[in-house]
Amino acid sequence: MTRTRSLAASLLSLSAAAALALVGAGTATAAPAASEDNSSPVVASARVDSTGAAEYWTADRMRAALPGDALAGATPERLTTASDTVEKGNNTKVKPSKAKKANSSGPKLAREADTVDHIGKVFFTMGGFNYVCSGNAVTSVNESTVATAGHCVNEGPGAYATNFIFVPGYDNGDEPNGKWTAKALHTTPQWKDRGDIAFDTGFAVMNLNAAGETLTDVVGGSGVEFGAARGVQYTAYGYPASLPYNGEQLWSCKGKASNDNTHPEFNTQGIPCTMNGGSSGGPWLLGNGLQNSINSYGYTGSNVMYGPYWGADIQNTYNIAQAA
Repeated sequence: MTRTRSLAASLLSLSAAAALALVGAGTATAAPAASEDNSSPVVASARVDSTGAAEYWTADRMRAALPGDALAGATPERLTTASDTVEKGNNTKVKPSKAKKANSSGPKLAREADTVDHIGKVFFTMGGFNYVCSGNAVTSVNESTVATAGHCVNEGPGAYATNFIFVPGYDNGDEPNGKWTAKALHTTPQWKDRGDIAFDTGFAVMNLNAAGETLTDVVGGSGVEFGAARGVQYTAYGYPASLPYNGEQLWSCKGKASNDNTHPEFNTQGIPCTMNGGSSGGPWLLGNGLQNSINSYGYTGSNVMYGPYWGADIQNTYNIAQAA
């Protein structure tokens, strides 16, 4: 059976009838519970208790965290059909806010990138195990919103992450901008309820730091775009942590997007890229510097990284998160 290299939800089979399998193991840890908030029908949200989260993430725990691709989905239906149609929505652009523009040059496959203040590593506990993903601070009303993968905030379907922190500008153990703890996690209802990979995006709202500053006040943030044209050039960033990478440096890939023809029902797009687990949730930036997707999944033996189309539903999730 041919299997996939998945950043999102374990191993997706190229056979539409195959089920998903759990990969990886780790040390179980206690974590504060998240509380459901079902006040909005267009987004799935949870308030999280950040008490002790920054202290929990010692250097040893960070090094031992499992790459986010070890997270498994629960149902094979994800392989056969996207439950909801991905709505394009109106084209919407939000410009960067105090952002330092990332370097978008380079070849199509992964290469080591210069550190970017607003791109960093995400650490969290889910199902008793510690994981690491990537994330990016984005322009928002609350100046405190991080974009990442849906599978980095919620099991899809299942519980929300706990002990969630964002370390912007991480580089070889250096934390130049500190650790930021989350106060709320948001994802699409399609991801939260069914693990629908077509909607694999999440947003975390961070607490103020000890000095009372907001996240993007300190590190800046990428603007965002929804309802964009398909088949355009992207530069993707992330912290791949599976061999031959070690998760300690920021890497990037650049290429023109094309549709996932293996599972066209996902409505996703892919770019040439060899980044792997740990880069989940890293941003896809358009030529204008605006974020328009995230690293989600890939197929074994195919050097292509796929990401969800950012249409109306993901925009709704962003709007709820940025106003929280």
